[in-house]
Amino acid sequence: MINKDYKNKLSEEQYKVLVEKGTEAPFSGKYLDTNDKGMYVCGACGAELFSSDSKYDSKTPGLIGWPSFGEVAKDGAVKFVEDNKLMMKRTEVVCSNCGGHLGHVFDADDSPTGKHYCINSVSLDFKPTQQQPGKGGK
Repeated sequence: MINKDYKNKLSEEQYKVLVEKGTEAPFSGKYLDTNDKGMYVCGACGAELFSSDSKYDSKTPGLIGWPSFGEVAKDGAVKFVEDNKLMMKRTEVVCSNCGGHLGHVFDADDSPTGKHYCINSVSLDFKPTQQQPGKGGK
């Protein structure tokens, strides 16, 4: 599980979010506008979390400004934790492998699945899909 030993592995901002359960500033994350094909993985341990196929452009007020996903890459990739901080009831999303804080999940009408995974870019790394030799390219 994620612990203080990650302090040497993670940037200061990654540590603040993944370990201390912080939130990056809206519209500041490097993956907000990424539309490349691939897999979003945990920034701490590398576990596969979200496919680019589930990423969408949310229009839900209060939830824009962070990467939005409709579903996880596979069952069990994340765990859900009740979060009653900030005087509201929310559901925190953490990496099942290391326990790193990723963001929160909400019900959302604009999501293709009805679920909006509002995830901090700094909690993620991105692994682009490798093109097959001889397929679409020079």
